[in-house]
Amino acid sequence: MKEKEEERLINLKKYEENLYNEGLKYICGIDEAGRGPLAGPVVVGAVVMPRDSKLEFMNDSKKVTAKRREILYDEIKETALAYGIGIVPQNVIDEINILNATKKGLHEALGQVIEKLKAKPDIVIVDALREIDTFGITYESIIKGDATCYSISAASILAKVTRDRIMEEWDQIYPEYGFKAHKGYGTAKHISAIKEYGPCPLHRKSFITHFI
Repeated sequence: MKEKEEERLINLKKYEENLYNEGLKYICGIDEAGRGPLAGPVVVGAVVMPRDSKLEFMNDSKKVTAKRREILYDEIKETALAYGIGIVPQNVIDEINILNATKKGLHEALGQVIEKLKAKPDIVIVDALREIDTFGITYESIIKGDATCYSISAASILAKVTRDRIMEEWDQIYPEYGFKAHKGYGTAKHISAIKEYGPCPLHRKSFITHFI
């Protein structure tokens, strides 16, 4: 690993390192993918990484290429002490709204972590969310945490790759919408397709009222 990358990773881990130095052992990072799209689920990743983990190129999923995300996704799964992925589909998003759906996904993902870890993490650090059910675990909400905390970055990779794969699978069923390219986000081509073909079951009805 190049010295510059090593230095970047050390900086990315500073927040967690301070928590370890306070005596905490299991730090669970949590982040979501897919709050904004017009179609598909919202996906929440939760992960407890080993203290000495330094996966090269770890970063906020939006700052990593698709190819690199796939590599990191596998590395995170292989080396994590525990991880969980909560997937909340579009019909539930329509029923309870996107914020509550994201919180539901968080609860599911964290539950999977607790089950695999066979213990509760000492703390949950989450990108921006508040008023969440963390099974009674203390949590800290960090603005732009996916770009400033190593384990939140890891969670963002898990969530993003999982969601992208789901949208690519749906693209095979509904190729006319171009889900593989835009992953359900409101691009001009996607909106044009909704207007031309009408919505499909993957669309969030509460998100597309302006287009149909």
